[in-house]
Amino acid sequence: MAVTLVWFRDDLRISDNPALTAAADSGDDVVACYVLDEETDGIRPLGSASKWWLHHSLVALDASLTELGIPLLLRRGAAGDVIPRLVQESSAHAVVWNRRYGLTERTTDSALKSSLSDQGVDATSYQANLMYEPWEVTAGSGKAYRVFTPFWRACLASRTPRKPLPAPDALHGPHLDSDDLPTWGLLPTTPDWAEGLRDTWTPGEAGAHQRLDDFLDGAVGGYKDNRNLPALRGTSMLSPHLRFGEISPFEVWHAAQDHKDSSTAEDIRVFGSELGWREFSWQLLYFNPELATVNYRPEFNAFTWESSTEAELKAWQRGRTGYPLIDAGMRQMWQIGWMHNRVRMATASFLIKNLMIDWRVGEKWFWDCLVDADAASNAASWQWVAGSGVDASPYFRIFNPVLQSKKFDPKGAYLVRFVPELADADNVHEPWKGSAPGYPAPVVDLKESRERALSAYKALSES
Repeated sequence: MAVTLVWFRDDLRISDNPALTAAADSGDDVVACYVLDEETDGIRPLGSASKWWLHHSLVALDASLTELGIPLLLRRGAAGDVIPRLVQESSAHAVVWNRRYGLTERTTDSALKSSLSDQGVDATSYQANLMYEPWEVTAGSGKAYRVFTPFWRACLASRTPRKPLPAPDALHGPHLDSDDLPTWGLLPTTPDWAEGLRDTWTPGEAGAHQRLDDFLDGAVGGYKDNRNLPALRGTSMLSPHLRFGEISPFEVWHAAQDHKDSSTAEDIRVFGSELGWREFSWQLLYFNPELATVNYRPEFNAFTWESSTEAELKAWQRGRTGYPLIDAGMRQMWQIGWMHNRVRMATASFLIKNLMIDWRVGEKWFWDCLVDADAASNAASWQWVAGSGVDASPYFRIFNPVLQSKKFDPKGAYLVRFVPELADADNVHEPWKGSAPGYPAPVVDLKESRERALSAYKALSES
């Protein structure tokens, strides 16, 4: 019988998976594979937290596919070599996948389509992980939008996101030799630092839909305001599920729209715009493939970063800066692989503008520590805070961690949750003004470091 090979990538789900649906609808035998590619030149290896997530997501996907009738085939190596070998082993006449948008990934996919076509094998790609592909909605010049609001307005005016596709009822196909997932070494061992991740997350498609249902049944009411309060469960926390494609943005969008009523309409509008920021970031990366390493604004190449000490960087990484909001955020990420978005902005601002450390250092650290480390959103967000990116934060916007915690965590509940030594502090927001045993003194003075940053940024703007 004819065989279609389905190549899973950042789409680890069986529902609303156009490539899988096409294979199922063909009536062919189906071979489903995932390739761990750390060898292709230009591929960015996953960070430690993302590897933990990937392991468990693959376990979940294999269980879902097995229930449908086929296993998930695992192979490791350069995709440009592995996929053609699998085509030969399975005698596949067709290969299907869902599109990726990074330059290296697009180059790999294009080369594969060409080489497979030369062998008489049909290779077809589908839209699955973005509601609006980067080339669909562009500015008048045909280039990427530089500002989010007109971009998102243009997206919504162009068309309504398509309805999600159902999962296949059943699949059939041959069983081929597969790698043993534990041999990939994705999980931490010595030490095993993933206890907080295990207690917080359920990777996989079922966990993604449960997280969405819980959000829509609870936190979506008041989302517009509560999403800024880190002590509350005020956000969806869907970001890692979206990053690994365990749920599609189409599914999230329509589930939210179906849940909308007069009391939640504004909250769901704002929630939808957060999906829009994800789309915007991917358009930026598509048109600027080096977004994680090269300043979007070339004038920033002349910016002089201070030579902060290794001790100051380590203090930031470990949540020992002496500023409770910064330390709570960094420890939250250390414990559960995720950080509240408002706190992400504050911690990034502190590294860049108070410590005067290159934004790329922070981007790399977040890439390693976050379970939702997304190639587009992570880089675009760091450049936004630095002021080197598109639609950037103005250079004079420096997040004051004390004012931020007083405004968005007035009772200090978030601070104490992740910095427990502050539980008995006389002043939880400014512990250096009282007694806080075991808590470090500030690594820099906020006023002095702010003035230093303003001076450096002003000099750049005048040059």
